[in-house]
Amino acid sequence: MTVQEKIGSAGASAGKLAAIPDDKEMLRAAVDLTRDISEARAAIFWPDMLGSAALGYAALAGAILADSPWLALACSAVSVLALYRALLFIHELTHIHKNALPGFRLVWNLLVGIPLLTPSLMYEQVHTLHHARTRYGTAEDPEYLPLGLMKWWSLPAFILVALLLPVGLLVRCALLNPLGVAIPPLRKLVWERASSLSINPDFRRRPPEGDFARMVFWQELGASLWAIGVLAASWLYGWRPLLIAIAVVSLVALLNQIRTLVAHLWVNDGEAMTVTGQYLDSVNVPPPALLSPLWAPVGLRYHALHHLLPSMPYHSLGEAHRRLLAHLGVGSTYNQANYPGLVPLVVRLARSTMMPR
Repeated sequence: MTVQEKIGSAGASAGKLAAIPDDKEMLRAAVDLTRDISEARAAIFWPDMLGSAALGYAALAGAILADSPWLALACSAVSVLALYRALLFIHELTHIHKNALPGFRLVWNLLVGIPLLTPSLMYEQVHTLHHARTRYGTAEDPEYLPLGLMKWWSLPAFILVALLLPVGLLVRCALLNPLGVAIPPLRKLVWERASSLSINPDFRRRPPEGDFARMVFWQELGASLWAIGVLAASWLYGWRPLLIAIAVVSLVALLNQIRTLVAHLWVNDGEAMTVTGQYLDSVNVPPPALLSPLWAPVGLRYHALHHLLPSMPYHSLGEAHRRLLAHLGVGSTYNQANYPGLVPLVVRLARSTMMPR
């Protein structure tokens, strides 16, 4: 079946993916062919993250200070794309070894995570559950919803709710976190239901422990102080900069939600799946797709491959893809998770929601 035929048929149906056995040749090749490119390279991580953050904040300042509305819009667009890229390094932080890039987690949180009220605690020890062999696609997966099996209106609702994220983060950091210090039940509620970037409404997060609990304390303290400071400054000096920043971050969240919408086929009905089943329920948008590095940056255009090799650094995924496709061929299981672009994937998912159940 060609890629076009695969998309036109709305992908694999519910239940079929869970029954797919592992393609051992593909799994073995994924490991054997990529051993030499599996190390995170500081010379790539640091300039990419720092440059993206610097460009994003400079463009945001330009949007706030610009006299021309067209210049403000242009600066806002640059800021959205750059801050989006900088923010998505949170995904890499959950997978790289804690000693791989000394200081990277701290600097990223200080420059990106805390200013955008999305410190790494919101992804760490949550996203890895999405990769667990027995959790993926089940009710215990914090990052899975069977969107392909839901009603058509679930898709626009799923996308548009992201626009409210910046306001929700401000409320959480400036109000709910401080109140939770004095009201333990509120603290428990906020931690369980509003401390992670999860999309499964039934997910309840376990309390943090050990070193992670200490990291959570400092990150939440920093985010709360920043949020309160931003609101205080806006009260004293005017709300325009904050409103522009909220608009930019809302668009960042919207872009990420659209990317999430096409990261998987979302057709698993709750059964545990093999690694190959998980791979086929996930999506690669490799070259020659030109725009995927913008809407799926930091390696996320290779999301299916990432599920085969979760610890592979983002800068090595393109080479890993080329090696695997050359070795396994276009008729392989590996090629079945490769799609040509964003729009066909959205159309495929929309059609899936309209199919009779």
